[in-house]
Amino acid sequence: MTIASQQYQLLLADDDVVFRETLYLILEPHFVLIEASSGAEAVELSERHRIDIALLDMHMPQLTGLEALRVLKAVYAVAPCILITADATDELRRNAAEADAFTVLPKPVTRRELVTTVSSAMEECYDDADIAASLLN
Repeated sequence: MTIASQQYQLLLADDDVVFRETLYLILEPHFVLIEASSGAEAVELSERHRIDIALLDMHMPQLTGLEALRVLKAVYAVAPCILITADATDELRRNAAEADAFTVLPKPVTRRELVTTVSSAMEECYDDADIAASLLN
């Protein structure tokens, strides 16, 4: 059984519950969603659940999105991790690239930017054109 037939699991970590709910509504038809309200909770959940892709807010309590990303990539090297932040500086982009982030999305992020980025990540990392196409429809 392939991951696709089991449905991919997406870790969504953001301390802003309203933003997290918005992303949930957009992504829930396509993924099994695992939600965290802090970087530390994201890492804890990754120890109990398979993570196929992660969306991480940069500024969260306990661990930043970048710190959580580094831990996740140590365990899930293939899983694409996308940082979302209101302050996407050149330094943050460099640090994210060094940590093997898929990309950094600036807030506010549009629905189109979100689904295009997640679609690209799934196609590039899992060679799954079907999930990519379903996100874009």
